[in-house]
Amino acid sequence: MSSNVSKSRDKQSLNYIIRSGLAGGFAGCVAKTVVAPLDRVKILFQASNPDFQKYAGSWSGAFRAGRDIYGTNGVRGLFQGHSMTLLRIFPYAAIKFMAYDQVHYILMPTREDETNFRRFAAGSISGIISVFFTYPLEVIRVRMAFRTPTTGDFKNPLASNVFQTLHQMYHERPIEPTPVPQPVPSTRAVPIGTQQILNRFPILKFYRGFTATIIGMIPYAGVSFLSWGYLRARFISYDSKSTPITDLVIGAASGAIAQTASYPFEVIRRRMQVGGITRPDRWLRWGETMGSIWRTSGLRGFYIGLSIGYLKVVPMTAVSFMVWQTGKRVLGV
Repeated sequence: MSSNVSKSRDKQSLNYIIRSGLAGGFAGCVAKTVVAPLDRVKILFQASNPDFQKYAGSWSGAFRAGRDIYGTNGVRGLFQGHSMTLLRIFPYAAIKFMAYDQVHYILMPTREDETNFRRFAAGSISGIISVFFTYPLEVIRVRMAFRTPTTGDFKNPLASNVFQTLHQMYHERPIEPTPVPQPVPSTRAVPIGTQQILNRFPILKFYRGFTATIIGMIPYAGVSFLSWGYLRARFISYDSKSTPITDLVIGAASGAIAQTASYPFEVIRRRMQVGGITRPDRWLRWGETMGSIWRTSGLRGFYIGLSIGYLKVVPMTAVSFMVWQTGKRVLGV
């Protein structure tokens, strides 16, 4: 009994929390670096970048897009926005895995307390907490990765710089609409209140697509950690310790399942995040974003880039879980 109490206190100690966060943050950085070129291509597909729509929809198109980026900007082009990714992913992954450890212990202090619903809840809660604190960094990263010669000033060497992107987003101003003889739905007047809110509270520009992210995070993080916990309980006995290979395989399966469940939300989120480029005067709403995707590509539009999503998320999640578990073993967590 005393040993269980001691273990409980250790899991909730500041030292344990810091070590857990370090293991999670390092795991996130390693995993994101492994798939950074695929991440760049996927963002360009999801956000319907005009320079890369001809490649969207197939695995071969993803490789051709990568070859095009490499031919134009070299390795640097494949890792465009990655500096922001690392700045974002370390606190994001640290908070997510640290929060998961704590929420998991609160909801499931023993193996007997584990249920699929509690695994899902623990994953969803930890994902929401991490997104809330790091979302502005995610928006900046997406904006940096979205830039191409058509959508951004590539001649300016500062165009892909973090602080340049931050400055541009903060000082975005509404574009004066072009007068038209008769109003049509696509150029409908924007409520002045939205413009005033964005100008008065510029920080809100860094939360474009936040609602879509939160709603999408629930199935993604929830299903990811649910699959992780279920498969570990199914194939690893309580008294045994997992190996890096086992963690890699279970992590890959968890990533594939979670990606399938949450992908439409991710597409909507990307469109809303880059809305500052196409519509800097206001937020893009859920309804119009979904309607635009449906009119352009139908149901298929909500799954555009899914194949490259698997190509990216499966190894990323596998490496992330494996490095997280290895880091915890090294740090004694």
